[in-house]
Amino acid sequence: MEWLLTLHSLVRYLVILVSLISLVWFALVMAKRITGGESRDRMLMAIFSGLIDLQVLIGLVYLVATSGDVGWPGFRIEHAVTMIIAAVVAHLPMRWRKSDLPREVKARNNLLVIVVVIVIVLLGIARLPGNRWQIG
Repeated sequence: MEWLLTLHSLVRYLVILVSLISLVWFALVMAKRITGGESRDRMLMAIFSGLIDLQVLIGLVYLVATSGDVGWPGFRIEHAVTMIIAAVVAHLPMRWRKSDLPREVKARNNLLVIVVVIVIVLLGIARLPGNRWQIG
């Protein structure tokens, strides 16, 4: 099952890349440096939330597949629950995608969602043992 953990580790780089691209994109939209292209806004958020979903799915499969070897220690459950919360937050832009809000407001909301998801993910990572960001 190490290949699954490796895949889980590799997908994080895609999440980081898409997060950075999205942060820059939505900051430029907020600053009105990019006009038009609301479909690109939706596409970026769909890719972002889809990658978060993929990461959670791979993590859950790994969690279940290795539970016979290591059991269900609390830190693994905390990590999984935190990442599921991040995935839920990543889907919030779906709530306002068809609203009449100005594009700049949607861009601000998307930017905030990405930042909040990143913070939640970092908190979830910090719960893992042997991590330099470990809490408690």
